[in-house]
Amino acid sequence: MRTTHLLHRPSTASAVRTGRSVRGLVLACAAAAAVLTGCSMEEASCGGGEYPVLSIGGTGSACVPNGEEPPEGYTRYPEGKVPEHVGDKWDTYWQTHTVDEHGKVVEVPAGG
Repeated sequence: MRTTHLLHRPSTASAVRTGRSVRGLVLACAAAAAVLTGCSMEEASCGGGEYPVLSIGGTGSACVPNGEEPPEGYTRYPEGKVPEHVGDKWDTYWQTHTVDEHGKVVEVPAGG
């Protein structure tokens, strides 16, 4: 009597599909972890240990180390209107508004 031994070998296509599935699962887990931990892909207006300041009469800005006063020609943003990330609500707002020499929020003239 003759016995035939059959050896099952997974096809190459099956191995490729498994590799793709594992990579997809890893990417999905990484994305979920970023969302759940509050990790943000947004660029901060200033680095750690700094706060943003606005140029008086213009739309320019700078970052000043915490504990220091703004340099001449700059002022702190009004409370509650401080941009935190590039492109956020207040960053966009301050592209068309500024603070005048009296501390009043004004719209920047067209072309200014």
